[in-house]
Amino acid sequence: MHDLVLKDCKLVNEGATLECDIAIHRGRVEQIGRGLSGRTEATVGGAHVMPGMIDDQVHFREPGMEHKATVATESAAAVAGGVTSFLEMPNCIPQTIDADRLEKKHQRASEVAHANYGFYLGATNDNLEEIKRINVHRACGIKVFMGASTGNMLVDDPRALGDIFRCSPLLVATHCEDTPIILENERLARTRFGADVPAWEHPNIRSVEACFKSSSLEVDHAKRHGTRLHVLHLTTEREMCLFGTGALKDKRITAEVCVHHLFFDDRAYAKKGADIKCNPAVKSSEDRTALLRAVIEDRIDVIATDHAPHTRKEKDQAFMDAPAGMPLVQHAIPVLLSMVAEGAFSLETVVNKIAHAPAICYAIKDRGFVREGYWADLVVLDLDRPTVVDEQRLLSKCAWSPFAGMRFPGSIRQTYVNGVLGYDRGRIVPAVKGRAIEYDRA
Repeated sequence: MHDLVLKDCKLVNEGATLECDIAIHRGRVEQIGRGLSGRTEATVGGAHVMPGMIDDQVHFREPGMEHKATVATESAAAVAGGVTSFLEMPNCIPQTIDADRLEKKHQRASEVAHANYGFYLGATNDNLEEIKRINVHRACGIKVFMGASTGNMLVDDPRALGDIFRCSPLLVATHCEDTPIILENERLARTRFGADVPAWEHPNIRSVEACFKSSSLEVDHAKRHGTRLHVLHLTTEREMCLFGTGALKDKRITAEVCVHHLFFDDRAYAKKGADIKCNPAVKSSEDRTALLRAVIEDRIDVIATDHAPHTRKEKDQAFMDAPAGMPLVQHAIPVLLSMVAEGAFSLETVVNKIAHAPAICYAIKDRGFVREGYWADLVVLDLDRPTVVDEQRLLSKCAWSPFAGMRFPGSIRQTYVNGVLGYDRGRIVPAVKGRAIEYDRA
């Protein structure tokens, strides 16, 4: 007898929509069919059901920056937003640059995470030996920061960079911006504007040139060494020529875009200011259009969030002093549903980019698809009930959103994590626990 059967689903999965029931037993999908029965039955009334989002880029700020966020608060926000698994970045305090710190993160997440979890090992100019001997079943990938002043995590030694690409036993995920170009653009901006550099200058500082120079360098390294490369949060039309179209399974070099770069363009700086300050920067409407097109063309393989919360007080500083990053996990799927409603792409495409593709890219075991035998990470959508972003209902610790006051067509009705109801119509179920992500790697 099945533990739970979700009845009358419109399952959006693997490029199609199927009317079916989904039976769950011991946390996994046991059967997909019609007329199924179980100990507990829950009808979804013909609502769309999809695999949970696997967000391959989040910053949950723990350890060391718990005043901004914690694994507990941000994973709760993630589950409320239909994110059932997350891959978390290493630029915390202390930085996750060795196996011991990686294990401490796993331990903490096992205690408090509401969603399933994986963690990157961070690269530096001098931790090659840690990278070479990392347990490939404990890290999701190696993160390389180019153009980020995060302590000693800016990899700017050409020899070290080449060694990382040559020796990494895991996918290398990169933040690509050229630091010398950025620093010179900052100098010019301060010369022109003084202490009051306007928000709209940010994409000129974090420029197309800075992005392309760095991303093209990383692609060259990957081709030279045969590295499995995943380029994060792309923002420019010019960079799209670096990435091929076609089936994800055939690619060694893949590309990601973030929700806010698909939604905002540089016209939003006038109203949003530092609330949409992020690195790389939100750029022009032409760049945004090119990114949307690249999603359809399969140049862009993955859509993620780069969820990176800061406090309201930190964001309210003068623009150049305000930190880059914004909270996004709770509303990423509703934002994408608005793009589906506008005809930018299909719901099947969204599911591919936020669930199937990250599972393939990171060799994640038994997640990212609704298949018999896979973990039951499921999201029930309500396409007839809009999402209104109310800051009083946010679950991220920072308690603000770049989407505040906006209305999006469609909403998250329920989220199941490992077959357990973790979010239900506006309410987090506190007892839901995530599991460590497993990987299909030799």
